[in-house]
Amino acid sequence: MESSSDDDFVILACTNPNPIEAEAKSESKHRKDFLISTTDILSWDLHTILCSQTLQIHANRNRLIEQSSYFRGLLRGSFSESRLDCISIQWSLDTFVDVLKCIYGCPFHITPNNFIPLFEGALYFGVEMLLLKCKTWFSEVSSSEGSASLQLQLDDLIHIWKFGLECANDFLPELCVSFLARNFMWAMSSKLFGDVPYNLLLSCIEHPYLTVDSEMHLSDALLVWVDANAKQLENFIITSKDCHGIFRQIRVSLLPLWFAAGKRRSCHISELSKESVDSIFKLISVPPINSMNGLGDGDLHNLRVRLTEYSKKVNLSGCPQITLAILLLSLLPSSYSIDPTLRKSVKHFTMNFGHLEREECPISQGLPMLSFESVQEVDISKCPRLHLEAAITCFSKSFPSIRTLKAAYLLNFKTTTLHQLVQKCPLLCEVDLTIDISPLLPAQVSVVSSSAAIAPLLSNKSVSVREHPGDVSSLKKSGLLLSNITKLTLEGRTDLCDLDLQCISKFCASLHDLNLKGCISVTDVGISNLICNCMKLHSIAACDTSFGKNSVLALCSGISSYYGDSSADDLGWNHNSLISNLQKLHIGGCKSVDETSLLELLSQTKMLKSLCLRDTQLVDQALHCFSGSSLEMLDISNTMVSAAALAHIVHGNPGLKCLNVRGCRNIFRQESNTSGGENYYLYKDLYLELGNCKLEEITLGWGFSYLSLEALQPAIMSLRSITVGLGGSLGEDALKRLPAACPMLESVILHFQVISDTVIMNILAYLRNLRVLALCYCLGDISMLSFSLSMQNLRKLRLERVTPWMTNNDLVILTQNCANLVELSLLGCKLLNSDSQKIISHGCPGLISIHLEECGEVTANGVSSLLDCAAIEDLLLRHNGPGIQKTFIFDAASKLPMLRKISLDVCDASEGDFDIPDYAERCFLSTVKIARCKSQRCNFNLSAHTHRTPVHEETLVLVWNSKNLLRTVVKERL
Repeated sequence: MESSSDDDFVILACTNPNPIEAEAKSESKHRKDFLISTTDILSWDLHTILCSQTLQIHANRNRLIEQSSYFRGLLRGSFSESRLDCISIQWSLDTFVDVLKCIYGCPFHITPNNFIPLFEGALYFGVEMLLLKCKTWFSEVSSSEGSASLQLQLDDLIHIWKFGLECANDFLPELCVSFLARNFMWAMSSKLFGDVPYNLLLSCIEHPYLTVDSEMHLSDALLVWVDANAKQLENFIITSKDCHGIFRQIRVSLLPLWFAAGKRRSCHISELSKESVDSIFKLISVPPINSMNGLGDGDLHNLRVRLTEYSKKVNLSGCPQITLAILLLSLLPSSYSIDPTLRKSVKHFTMNFGHLEREECPISQGLPMLSFESVQEVDISKCPRLHLEAAITCFSKSFPSIRTLKAAYLLNFKTTTLHQLVQKCPLLCEVDLTIDISPLLPAQVSVVSSSAAIAPLLSNKSVSVREHPGDVSSLKKSGLLLSNITKLTLEGRTDLCDLDLQCISKFCASLHDLNLKGCISVTDVGISNLICNCMKLHSIAACDTSFGKNSVLALCSGISSYYGDSSADDLGWNHNSLISNLQKLHIGGCKSVDETSLLELLSQTKMLKSLCLRDTQLVDQALHCFSGSSLEMLDISNTMVSAAALAHIVHGNPGLKCLNVRGCRNIFRQESNTSGGENYYLYKDLYLELGNCKLEEITLGWGFSYLSLEALQPAIMSLRSITVGLGGSLGEDALKRLPAACPMLESVILHFQVISDTVIMNILAYLRNLRVLALCYCLGDISMLSFSLSMQNLRKLRLERVTPWMTNNDLVILTQNCANLVELSLLGCKLLNSDSQKIISHGCPGLISIHLEECGEVTANGVSSLLDCAAIEDLLLRHNGPGIQKTFIFDAASKLPMLRKISLDVCDASEGDFDIPDYAERCFLSTVKIARCKSQRCNFNLSAHTHRTPVHEETLVLVWNSKNLLRTVVKERL
């Protein structure tokens, strides 16, 4: 490759400008310099030569001149070095070696770690080939998707962006901005996100490729960045730069209502929060059928959901303002949001969709729907104003690769809608149709009377009115395809009946994971028939249903019992394939499962990872028959199991992470024929077994004490949630040590425990990740001192019968320190009054759940300020003063677009009762509970005036679903 003439060669004496490591020096101390030749470049021992301080490189002069403008000018020009045989170079040895490799056409590797040095070397030495290779590598890495793009870490990207600015190279900053915009969700999850320079962040969020799951995610990311750059922000303010301009990029009209309302007290985006809430309510004020008229005539760009060709998830959950009009504007070319003429076609469709049959749908007749093939997950949960059938048609055209649809808390999602969904989105694998579980669980209530009213057809009725196909032949006739759905969540669906399950089992034969929790209208026979038709099931959640003997038989008997041995062999199933492969079984509260059925069930389940048998007839013998070794979650609360049986289970399942034994009175029961020493040994054995686990969640009750916590110490270091219920007595000393014993706790729920200011202050001061705190019916003296610390991470707070002394001033301090609460429950705060409403709504504007019971005179003058918490979903007001207006239920439902559950007491009605809204007037409501009390004479009152106290008599429960309104009176106070 090179001439043998000495005149054609030059010695390059490259010295590392940075002192080499002492260790490297010691390894090469016998030889400080290396003399090597480019003739042998392919065989260079890099590990050895790079330990030297200086390299003497015998290099071909002509090759250097051809490939490097630096050496061309140096060796050809009038410089004195052009006549020298040796040229000195101060440069990093490993980088210069790679530069020479490129010059001499040898392979070398570019990585995020050496990219900047190589690029800098290519610029300095003028090696165009190396510069091209660097640009090509970075262009490919920054443009790739999946694992290839993960070669770049966020700190690499920041350094490369800064380097590009320093060397005045527009190519690098542009690629960095584009990469960050496309991978924004990945970047915002990094601990280094706060290190992103302001100008890089601003360019990123202004980039057309900015890809986020939702506007909420963008807002959260910007708030995290601002908090991490507080000092930098001060400098911007001093120099009159508007750093908060980054927040103006947020499309505030598309934020979830609860998120927008909750930021009303933010020091950074309080004004944007108000603007967002106002905009959302303005959009909500227009009926869905006329929603296009309410959008205005200007540029509607900020009403377009942010979608790019790189979007993988679309999260619209919690946005009551989302209608078909907004969805269409987001899925049509941007010209439709600007051009009034084009917008008329969208307006025409949205005004007529309620009267059109599916085949007449304008979407099918040529609207230029954009396609986003990377989208795999869509979440429209809590979007009550979105027309489902039309939305599904949009999804099928614009999201052809959709795999997951979450549509929770939408009552109007019927089985016929599910039929349409699987037809139009054939790749769909997971569907979540969760709604609130009805309070009318048969095993928990005593019904006095019950009646049902059929729901009237709504003006925006379903496009699909197809009846349930009864068999496979009718499925084929209707053109219904078998779906690819493997996970189906139907939790709380009271409108689901056996016929629905029969249909689902036929077109969802590939189901792996099924959730029927709280589906109280399906029978044991209906569930068992579905199990027989879905033999790939490995996860079943059927808590609080009629799951019973027939369902157990279907699980345990195998396919042969229903299709014959030959069919089982033909299909490739083992006779007991379903039960033997079951990984999750939740049948808590299923009273129809007797001891014999549980024994049969547990004796055949060996692969279970999650098992819930709460409130069942579970006994020790059944647990002893369980031979599985993979359990990670076990809930046996409110059963009759003993410590020995539990120890047996724990011994065989050392991977247990979640354990619930609350209400298990027999775990620490003193046997009459057992001595105290033997009893102690038995409990010690249980603690020893639990000590081998790494628990993350634990719920305790009867018999657990300070000694229990001490014995469990090895197992609870990683604990994230602890609940102590009735019968447990950890003691004040144990509770004081709780933060030190379980430093990662996020949830602490204490019932009937002895507490003090010191206990609560320790918990709040040292558990910095605490999200949930509940103190219910606890003993001991606590004061406002307990809540004097800032708890900005706290999201849920329950104070029940522990703060009777709380005044409005105390409530002000509490809300100031817990400004980010989303759930607040106060019981027995008798000194509060009507001013408390304003304190709560002003201090915690993002609340979605408010429970106030026996709180003085909070509602004595009616309910007004409390409704300023615009995103309330669950509202309970009982025994707080008789000032609630008769039309309150309707008023609250119409003012609070997310309100689903409301609980009242007739004692608080200013006119003695409450009006019940009809089906159309209920808005988003799904459950209304109205308790009624009766007066009872106090036997201990010896005065002349007989004192009567209100005592609960009954509760009227109204539950709406897609089919009817169920009106039930029960004895219990729900």
